[in-house]
Amino acid sequence: MTATTKDAPKAYATERDPLSDFTARDIAFDGKPRKVFVAGSGPAVIVMAEMPGISPEVARFARWVRDAGFTVYMPVLFGDPGRPANSLFHGIGVMIRGCISREFHAFRSNSSGPIAQWLRALARFAFQESGGKGVGAIGMCFTGNFALSMMLEPAMLAPVLSQPSLPLNDAAGLHIAPDELAAVKKRMDEEDLTVLAYRFAGDSFCKAARFEAYQAALGDRFVPTVLEDKDANPGALMKNPHSVVTQHLINDAGQPTRKAVDDILAFFEHRLK
Repeated sequence: MTATTKDAPKAYATERDPLSDFTARDIAFDGKPRKVFVAGSGPAVIVMAEMPGISPEVARFARWVRDAGFTVYMPVLFGDPGRPANSLFHGIGVMIRGCISREFHAFRSNSSGPIAQWLRALARFAFQESGGKGVGAIGMCFTGNFALSMMLEPAMLAPVLSQPSLPLNDAAGLHIAPDELAAVKKRMDEEDLTVLAYRFAGDSFCKAARFEAYQAALGDRFVPTVLEDKDANPGALMKNPHSVVTQHLINDAGQPTRKAVDDILAFFEHRLK
């Protein structure tokens, strides 16, 4: 039985995660360096954090990927790595900075923003370092669609979109240029690839219209999972059901959010090993 919001224990960390089991590396492409936290061995999986950054819950998910036999690459795209996501005030500040950044195009449909090129370069680099059949990636919320944009890099084989929320001002908008989307669809058809996607039914940031737009563009290459709102952890800081594999996850066997994590790990296993 799920606890009510009133008596639910907190589903988020309140202490900083030191990330000491990751190696912090400075990696640059086209003269643009970024810190990337790396851990594990085996084929590469790029974990892109949701707002407000690499929280302890994002790092927990990355460790599950690492422990499943993959090399995790966590780029710092915004925020303070390891800081707990236990303050709405802090999260709003990071989001505002992300929204006005020219790298993300947060309010622009049909454009993935310049950061997508850097992430594709990271996928290529990670594949060269880690080997395997190719690279996997998961984007969450603000970074949700980047795993799909990264499919323009041939090394990318296993994209996962978790509650993709951009563009913020268009519920049915897609955060990728039409010609890039067509190229991704063509590649998926030719190589028999798919993209997994997750959202909660009542999520006010990633609505049904966005998944419908993806389905119209990608057909059966787009494999969506829509969880019921009651499956979200009531102890999350944000009451809007949103973060499928982090704060709104209930980490118990049989829970739909835990099954989502297990299905994602199995997807990486199938595509990359």
